[in-house]
Amino acid sequence: MKRIKNYIFALVLFSCTVGVAQQLPQFTQYMYNTISINPAYAGSRDALSIIGLHRSQWVGFDGGPITQTLSIHTPLRNDRIGLGLTFIEDDLGPENYSYLYGDFSYAIPVGVEGRLAFGIKGGFTQYSLDADFRNYENFDPLIRGIENRWTPNIGLGVYYSTNKYYIGISAPRVLNSDRNKEQGFEALERVSYYATAGYVFDLASKLKFKPAVMVKATNGAPMSYDFTGNFLFNEKLWLGASYRMNKNTGAIGGLMDFQISRQLRLGYSYEKPISDIARYTSGTHEVLLIYEFKFLSSKLKSPRYF
Repeated sequence: MKRIKNYIFALVLFSCTVGVAQQLPQFTQYMYNTISINPAYAGSRDALSIIGLHRSQWVGFDGGPITQTLSIHTPLRNDRIGLGLTFIEDDLGPENYSYLYGDFSYAIPVGVEGRLAFGIKGGFTQYSLDADFRNYENFDPLIRGIENRWTPNIGLGVYYSTNKYYIGISAPRVLNSDRNKEQGFEALERVSYYATAGYVFDLASKLKFKPAVMVKATNGAPMSYDFTGNFLFNEKLWLGASYRMNKNTGAIGGLMDFQISRQLRLGYSYEKPISDIARYTSGTHEVLLIYEFKFLSSKLKSPRYF
C-alpha cells in the first residue's frame, strides 16, 4: 500500500512538473549526449563513438525517475554520412518508457571549417505500467486496462558546427501518439522541439571556457531552459555549473568531466532541485562514459569540445 501511495504521489508531482504531455528524459550533461535528441549529430565526432549515461533523479524519493541510455554513432568512409543507434530506458515509479531509434545524417561543408548536417531518426517507443500498479484493486479501472505497446515515431534535426561553436535544431519525436484513445482517455507522446548552442572561448594557453544552452518546447508543457558553463583545464579536466528553469520547477548543479585517455572520457554531475520536490530528495546524480575508436579516423581530437 505504501508503495502504491508513493507511486501515485510521484505521478501527481510529475504531472504538475511537465503537464499532461509525455516528454523525453532530461539530462544535465545534454551537450555530450546530443545524439539522443538530434539525429543530425550522428557521425559528427569523426570517430565511432559509444556514449553510456545513467541518471538517478530525486535520490531518496521512492519512485523517482531513473534513466539509462546507450548510444553509438559513426561517420562512414566518405565523412558526409553518419549512422547511429540509441536506446533509452526511462522509469518513473510504475511508468516505464523504452526508446529504440536509429539515426541517419548527411553533412555538407560550409566555408573553410563549417559543417552543416541534416538528420532523420526512426524507431519505436514502448510504454508500460508495472503490474502491481496496473492491477491495484481500488484504482481506476481505466488504468488497470492499459496495455503495454510499441509505438512508431520519427524525428528530424539540423546541426551546424565549426571548431569553435555549434547550433542545433531538432524535433526527435514529430508524431503525436495516442496510446489509449479507444479506452476513452488520451496518453500522448507530444511533439518536442529542441534548440541547442555552444561556444568555446580561449582564455589562456591551457584554459578554455565553454558556455552552452538548450531550450526545449513541448506542446502542452512549459518551456524549459538549460544553461551550463564549463572551464577546460590543460585539455583534460572540465569543471562547470548548470541551471535549469521552467514555469513550475528548476534545478542547479555542478559538472566534472575527465579525459582519461585520447579515447576514454568520464563525466559526473550533481543537480539539486529548487522547487517543492527539494524537501523530499537529496538531489540527482548523473554518470557519463564516452569511448571513441580513434582508428576510424585520423582526425580524432582529444578532447572533443562538443
